[in-house]
Amino acid sequence: MAALVERQKGQAKGASNRRTMDGVTHSYTFTLTFNLAHRSDDPEKFLNALFEAGCDDASVGIGQHGMVGLDFTRSAASAVEALRSAIRNVRAAIPGAVLVHAGPDLVGLSDMAEIFGFSRQNMRKYATGQSAAHDTFPAPAIMGEPSLWHLAEIASWLRLNTTVQPPPDVLEMSKAAARINFEVERERLKKILELT
Repeated sequence: MAALVERQKGQAKGASNRRTMDGVTHSYTFTLTFNLAHRSDDPEKFLNALFEAGCDDASVGIGQHGMVGLDFTRSAASAVEALRSAIRNVRAAIPGAVLVHAGPDLVGLSDMAEIFGFSRQNMRKYATGQSAAHDTFPAPAIMGEPSLWHLAEIASWLRLNTTVQPPPDVLEMSKAAARINFEVERERLKKILELT
């Protein structure tokens, strides 16, 4: 997550736009985590296939057998297009790969502070209602140690309740990642409901 936060901060300071024949494309930074078809698979064996399938714009994490994580910086017309094309590329390179999570979506206070350029203590003040904000801070999506929030909700709340204006690409990318994650969870729920 730290690598993504650093890339997200850099992107927020200077998101690059490129003109193509179709119009303007934006550079989107995001992560994808996949389970491999066989937990014993060494993800290193898929590195060449990932590159050849179009994932040459990703850093690949292969630290755990049975899983692969990719940090992308991908140019596309929209965040959804960037995510969906990357997912297609990974699935073409790794047959049977199952998407587990797309990010940035769920973030803790420290992640938020880094992405938006605050101290953790300042984010904590917002989260605990110790600010002059009109609206209540969004509830965590996951309660615990640490609690996690949907980044899209936080970016929108900051825009509406503070002088902070998160870059539009942060909101767009986090909404797209949340959408993908809800689709993943919907499929997981179907399997859970079929359990006997």
